[in-house]
Amino acid sequence: MDTLTLSQWQFAITSVYHFFFVPLTLGLSVILAVMETIYVRTGNEVYKRMVKFWGKLFLINFAMGVVTGIVMEFQFGMNWSEYARYVGDIFGAPLAIEALMAFFLESTFLGLWIFGWDKLSKRMHAVTIWLVAIGSNLSALWILIANSFMQEPQGYQIVNGRAVMTDFAALVFNPNVWVQFPHVLSAGLTTGAFFIIGISAYHLLRKKQPEFFRLSINLGAIFGAIGIILVILVGHSQTQHVVVSQPMKLAGIEALWNTESPSASFSLFSILDVPNKKDIVQIRIPSLLSLLAYNSLTGEVKGMNQLQAEYEQKYGPGDYTPPVFINYWTFRIMVGLAMVMLLLAALLIFFAMRNRLLDTRWLLTILPFALFLPYLANTSGWLLTEMGRQPWVVFGLLKTRDAVSPVVSPGLALTSLIGFTLVYGALMAVDVYLLQRFARLGPEDETAGRPAPNESYYD
Repeated sequence: MDTLTLSQWQFAITSVYHFFFVPLTLGLSVILAVMETIYVRTGNEVYKRMVKFWGKLFLINFAMGVVTGIVMEFQFGMNWSEYARYVGDIFGAPLAIEALMAFFLESTFLGLWIFGWDKLSKRMHAVTIWLVAIGSNLSALWILIANSFMQEPQGYQIVNGRAVMTDFAALVFNPNVWVQFPHVLSAGLTTGAFFIIGISAYHLLRKKQPEFFRLSINLGAIFGAIGIILVILVGHSQTQHVVVSQPMKLAGIEALWNTESPSASFSLFSILDVPNKKDIVQIRIPSLLSLLAYNSLTGEVKGMNQLQAEYEQKYGPGDYTPPVFINYWTFRIMVGLAMVMLLLAALLIFFAMRNRLLDTRWLLTILPFALFLPYLANTSGWLLTEMGRQPWVVFGLLKTRDAVSPVVSPGLALTSLIGFTLVYGALMAVDVYLLQRFARLGPEDETAGRPAPNESYYD
């Protein structure tokens, strides 16, 4: 393999691995803030124990997210130095703001939250976790502002062969940000909720501390339902935006080889013959794609063949078709898992409202495995977001093949790829071990052996 392919694999592995931790940080920080607020308002000690128990798992996840995120940024100046040279003046600005403002905010107040138990007042301590949640989500905002420039470049001009920022406001208020950011936030809320649901169900099956985990799973169910409904609604808006900003991505998602007009059908299932640009087997629902794209049963959706001809005229010779197989199936995996999570959240709320959850063992048996659903959906969605833009690294501006470093040899790229894969694999093993260990122990075992009952939980 050449340097480009190896560098793509390396970035894919590191970014997907990093994105395992990000949504849980975003969502669980908000849920922890709500839990501690309930504790402050009610004085119910169970909620304090909930904050401490779920907070321990949050900290493990947060630490891994920081470590893996730092490594990703170094790759822009190493494997992708031509990308950094070409758009660094623009791309570097939101990354710098993220580090100097959002990350410092969340890390500073996370320290106060960890060591502030029984030292700060209840209200002030609750404020610190809210600031952690705000900082975490602001961090995501600035990262997505940078990513949105790659999806839909705004506020720049080309000067001496490089992209230079001319309008900071256009960068920040990029239309793509305001459909992508809410989608990531709601996905994070869903991830945090199902994380709590899965672990709580595990303990409820074993009838361990039913009051504690019943309150936890009920709160998780509420946030899970809110999160997944928002994911679906915002995802619909995001799809409609893609129709305008990246029509080739939408065509790839639907394996739509040729333009359909006056209405376009939605592919329910297809067996693809990508080399010959056709479907071997297809099941399509008439007019549904037009409905999703335009909120109308009529509306033209352009096909890949027609878009390819347009792009050749606009950008010059080349293959502008994204990897159709990946786009098609990652979208369906993401949407399918979202529907499964919506059903599970609805069932959980239904039985909880009737006080029958503890007797519904079949549901409690399923729910621990549901913990993995948002992770699979998040990964599928991120792959779709990035792969659907190919062959562009910055859509319409810089192709991926032109962004790779000219001085990194295939041997060096392969060495770093193997090294990162091994190290990240080891870190994943440690992370999974720590999470499952403390999750299985439960809140009582976590505080066992402490020298004094009034001492800080994290001392």
